[in-house]
Amino acid sequence: MPKKEVTATRQTTINAQPRIHQSAAEIQAYGTVSHALPLELEEPVRLEMTEQLNLLLADTMTLRDLYKKSHWQVAGPTFYQLHLLFDKHYEEQAEVVDTIAERIQLLGGVSLAMAADVAETTRIERPPRGREEVPVQISRLLDAHQIIIGHCRQLARRASEIGDDGTNDMVVSDVLRANELQVWFLSEHLVNVPLVHAVDPGVRKAG
Repeated sequence: MPKKEVTATRQTTINAQPRIHQSAAEIQAYGTVSHALPLELEEPVRLEMTEQLNLLLADTMTLRDLYKKSHWQVAGPTFYQLHLLFDKHYEEQAEVVDTIAERIQLLGGVSLAMAADVAETTRIERPPRGREEVPVQISRLLDAHQIIIGHCRQLARRASEIGDDGTNDMVVSDVLRANELQVWFLSEHLVNVPLVHAVDPGVRKAG
């Protein structure tokens, strides 16, 4: 009995083909909050808080990137110490960025994300592209911290006044305290003290 030939059927439709180059309308506009979230926070409260948190987010993202710029471009006798310190602070600020952005989304808002939007929003002065001396780098970082710390204190008080205890706790515990600690580490590098020879105040110069 002759063998029956089996003809393979070729599949002409590829179901796993990715659908690329898609576009659609936004599912939520920036500056709005979701309506009926069971958070026991009224929509006007969440609108105000997400607006203020996005300002804080823009400044924090700018400070984060300023630390990375300083990490790459630092020079001089303290290169090694500051190279490591700047990168450590960068990593810590990256965590703060994520915490703020998630709080905005939790409140039903839309967090800033793109560099162009951050640049349009931040209140921190833009540095030059080139390298700067260490004291200038540190001063820039301290100025940025000061802007964020001042905003944190105002925002924490306002959040407490209008009943957003979660935002108050996040701003104080995660943002304010992290910035205060980093300010301490930075500012000590600008104290002008002798490196290897201390001058006895009781010894007067001859002549």
